[in-house]
Amino acid sequence: MKQTPTWVAALGATLLMQSVSSYLSQTLPVVAPLLTASAGLPAESIGLLNAVVAAGSVVVLLCGGPLLARFGPVRALQAGALVSGLGLLLAMAGTLPALLLASLMLGAGYGPSAPAGSRILAATAPPGRRALIFSVKQSGALLGGGACGLLAPLAVAIGGWPAALLLGMLIAALAACAIQPLRARLDIERDPSATIRLATIFGRHNLASPFRALSLSPLLWPLTWLATAFAVVQGSLFTFTVSWLVDQRGFSLAAAGGAFAVMQGAGMAARILLAMLADRTGRITRNLVVQAFAAAAAMAALALLPATAGLTPILILCGICGFLGASWNGITLAEVARLVPPARVSDATSGCTLIVFCGYTVGPAAFTLLVSATGNWPLAYLLVAAQLTIAALIVGFSLLRAGGKTT
Repeated sequence: MKQTPTWVAALGATLLMQSVSSYLSQTLPVVAPLLTASAGLPAESIGLLNAVVAAGSVVVLLCGGPLLARFGPVRALQAGALVSGLGLLLAMAGTLPALLLASLMLGAGYGPSAPAGSRILAATAPPGRRALIFSVKQSGALLGGGACGLLAPLAVAIGGWPAALLLGMLIAALAACAIQPLRARLDIERDPSATIRLATIFGRHNLASPFRALSLSPLLWPLTWLATAFAVVQGSLFTFTVSWLVDQRGFSLAAAGGAFAVMQGAGMAARILLAMLADRTGRITRNLVVQAFAAAAAMAALALLPATAGLTPILILCGICGFLGASWNGITLAEVARLVPPARVSDATSGCTLIVFCGYTVGPAAFTLLVSATGNWPLAYLLVAAQLTIAALIVGFSLLRAGGKTT
């Protein structure tokens, strides 16, 4: 029997694990209205929990290089899924300390998805299809989130919010087992002799390596800052949409979960379509700058939607926001991988993703504090949209000057 091409197997494995990682990390936001109520917390407190999730990912991105080198990207993805599954098990305690530690574990479990996936794909993806292949892999983030928006409320209807967490644990275990047969093919570049002592993991050289890699091209820092502003938008949309629709708009959890799924599905389609456009035009940086302005306008429109608006306009605007505000990831990672030597792809991806996750951390946390202080959800959405506009204005000129044709 003819063996599947390596790049196809690589894409299948990374797409699966990206989808599962996203499903697991989005489980808490989807069941947030019930989970926070059970813990005696206000609805907007899910933003703080999601900030802890992002912080957990930052720690892994900052320190995980030696572990990735020693055990290989496939093993890293498997470990990440299992750590996230254990985090959901801990969250079933339903107390604030348990939820905080569970959020940290969910973030740590999600952390390997970007550098491990990029390392696998950078070694296997055909150059002429790189943006598309990276974006297909990153579309798994929205595929998993959309599946969570549909399946988690169904599990809640059957067995309450603990059932949704149990379902996530089962998915994590099955996915980790599913990619085991591919390890021999995809972990061939791992270094079994790599040192993983604490002094190495937390040493100055290892901690600085992701940031040094971002200096390998003049495009990397502006690209990273724009991606971080996009992350604030995406993180806020994905964290608060369900809680906002249930708590402020009076929708049922099923209807709000449907809107969440539409947002994720539109973003997934956009990641593929806009990646095809990027490969065709070769102007990734220009496309991202234009997309930033459009995404900010869409989010502002969602925030200003009248309180009397029904489900249909909500679904339409959620779809537009997902299409424009959640489709930048794969294109950005493909460009990062293109701009650095193959040996530095993991470091550069970790550096970019690490800073991006700071946006995922700070954005939802600031959103939560603003809503808690003012009770004004639309204002928080508008300020998130404004920061993306400002970022596009500031770094857009340098990206457009230095970018030219980038693929």
